[in-house]
Amino acid sequence: MIKRTLFFGNPYHLSTRYEQLLLQDKESGAKRSVPIEDLGFVVFEHPQITFTQSVMQLLAENNTAVVFCDSRFHPSSMLLHLDTNSIQNEMFRHQIAASRPLKKQLWQQTVKAKIGNQARLLDKLDRDGRALHHMAGKVASGDSSGMEAKAARTYWLRLFAAEFRRERYGGAPNPALNYGYAILRAATARALAGSGLLPTLGIHHHNRYNAFALADDIMEPYRPFVDMAVHDMLEEKMDTGELGRTEKAFLLELLGMDVQTDGQKRPLMLALSQTSASLARCFAGEDNKIRYPVLK
Repeated sequence: MIKRTLFFGNPYHLSTRYEQLLLQDKESGAKRSVPIEDLGFVVFEHPQITFTQSVMQLLAENNTAVVFCDSRFHPSSMLLHLDTNSIQNEMFRHQIAASRPLKKQLWQQTVKAKIGNQARLLDKLDRDGRALHHMAGKVASGDSSGMEAKAARTYWLRLFAAEFRRERYGGAPNPALNYGYAILRAATARALAGSGLLPTLGIHHHNRYNAFALADDIMEPYRPFVDMAVHDMLEEKMDTGELGRTEKAFLLELLGMDVQTDGQKRPLMLALSQTSASLARCFAGEDNKIRYPVLK
């Protein structure tokens, strides 16, 4: 079942009653309710949003990813439930015990899938992805030759204008990319937690201050879907620098975008759950391949 996303850009007060999320607009006084079990993501942008403690408790129990925005209205933090799987203890032990060779093999698969999707996006846009297809085939165990970084240099040059620089605080379309990646990161962390995995323990990313290292690993092959959406925004003359409600709503629709995994189409949100479940099987020794979507 595809889960709903709620975006709060106005001041609201949230409370709960009978497993329902009660929403009251502080400006108009209008009230409505939403079943908590239907929610996958809640994005809090306005600084005057208030809620009762039961709201966070029930959202966490439902494994709803709660995203908080900073003073610049960009996603800056998220809340996830860490007890969402009936055999979580067993999954944690498998994940912690994963060998270095296994992690290097999984990272090789991840980088290969990412570069492959970057290449397919360039092909889709008639930007010639042949060089990246070649690089995808040369990714070594653990990406020891740094093929991911080499591919990125060619990819960004061909995807956007020659003067574009991919920077966290750079000019357009960087803000749109950053927003899309932040939503994707939250979705990935939610899927991992739902599969009984710790989003903190990465297979490649390992910064001691990064609480979502595994999410940063597993989201990599999904990034080109964000890139494609931002490219579409540019084609539609949407503002990819100063993001308004229309632009943010457009990027949030990524979660419902159809993607193809193992020949079957499913919304991106559900594909992430399939990916995270396959990763859990790899850690448990029941599989040797992470199931990533192929960009079409």
